[in-house]
Amino acid sequence: MPTPVPGSSPVSSGAPGAPSEADLLAFARRAAADARLVSSLPLDPEGRTWMRLNGPGDSEAWLIGWPPGSGTGWHDHGGSHGALAVAGGVLTEHSLAAPLPTDGWMALELADGIDRERRLSGGQGRAFGAHHVHQVRNASAEQHAVSVHAYYPPLPLMRRYGRSGQVLRLEQVEWPEEWA
Repeated sequence: MPTPVPGSSPVSSGAPGAPSEADLLAFARRAAADARLVSSLPLDPEGRTWMRLNGPGDSEAWLIGWPPGSGTGWHDHGGSHGALAVAGGVLTEHSLAAPLPTDGWMALELADGIDRERRLSGGQGRAFGAHHVHQVRNASAEQHAVSVHAYYPPLPLMRRYGRSGQVLRLEQVEWPEEWA
């Protein structure tokens, strides 16, 4: 995962001038539609690549290249809300239809019917709230995907989860300094 800008500090999402989920989605869609920007991202056949972007209102934004078969695993965004938009290829997002608490638990049993799946292709995107848990994957065996992601406040941490059936377990907490 990309490294946030040193010295950035999270600001309450209710701060004056803070970008909303709609603002982040509009930015991600504009950036994903910028063919020159998208083509400037070097693509690696074996691993994700990324480039830091200037997001709206002190948000954190990234242009990400996804080789065939790559994905994130289940994770959250440490209490930040955000958006993603696909510039090329197709990404599949598996998410949970209910916001989950981000602190104070190690394992949760998920209710039936909570799973959602979205396929997002060029020009499509989605915004999400501060308690969103999901995984994103390029299921193609042949084609790279490229997407733009924006978060506010900038990611203070990410929690990684393992999932077995209806049980979601906290496996790791990642801090920005670990993403270098």
